[in-house]
Amino acid sequence: MTTTYGLYLESGPRHRKTMVHILDLLGCVAVGPTTEDALAAAPAAMRAYIGFLHQLGEPFDPQAPFDTRVVEHITEGAWLGNGSPYVLYAPDFEPVGGDELDIYLARYQAMRARLAGWARGQTDIQLDAEPPAGGRTGRAILLHVLGATGGYLAAALGGAPGFSKIYGAVERGELPIIDGLLQSADLAQSTARRTTLGQRAAVRQLPKGPRTFHQALRRMLEHDWEHLAELSRRPGGPRL
Repeated sequence: MTTTYGLYLESGPRHRKTMVHILDLLGCVAVGPTTEDALAAAPAAMRAYIGFLHQLGEPFDPQAPFDTRVVEHITEGAWLGNGSPYVLYAPDFEPVGGDELDIYLARYQAMRARLAGWARGQTDIQLDAEPPAGGRTGRAILLHVLGATGGYLAAALGGAPGFSKIYGAVERGELPIIDGLLQSADLAQSTARRTTLGQRAAVRQLPKGPRTFHQALRRMLEHDWEHLAELSRRPGGPRL
């Protein structure tokens, strides 16, 4: 049987930079400079993510055929095409069950472990080297990943203490970036596991729009995966 995955898109009004979210594979995204490019990139991105889930022991077959269909395309809002924190799709409003939480946190920890494992194998010179094709250094990407986690959870829960302290220590050179990545992941896991059923189902109304715990988990996973995939495309990058 062929599985059909729904695609949820965000892009500017002229369909320039676009991010495709595959919510049935929570954490999987594809990006492109246009909507057409992002949709063309989606199958390969999905195949890579399904392979990753298979490695984690989840019941996904990397060779199984699948189809896709566009479910929703948001073209109005802020920061569109970049993984906007202001975008919510219908599944983001669904409460997160305990079994789902276990699955999502296992994915998250595995992504962080791969990022940290790759960083452990790099010298300071390698982490700070300008990539041949341009863009941010490996260290800059890791700092960017590290700095985002607490914000997603804080917006959904009304606060998530401890993340800025870890980020600040890494930024000042007081804590190795590898330790920061792992400590932040552990804090994210413990923060998520302490949530109540009410918090997992709640919709917080903020000035720039609603936030949910489900969306926070989605963006945590997507953000780490996006940049793990970015690094994997570079020579000597981490494996997916």
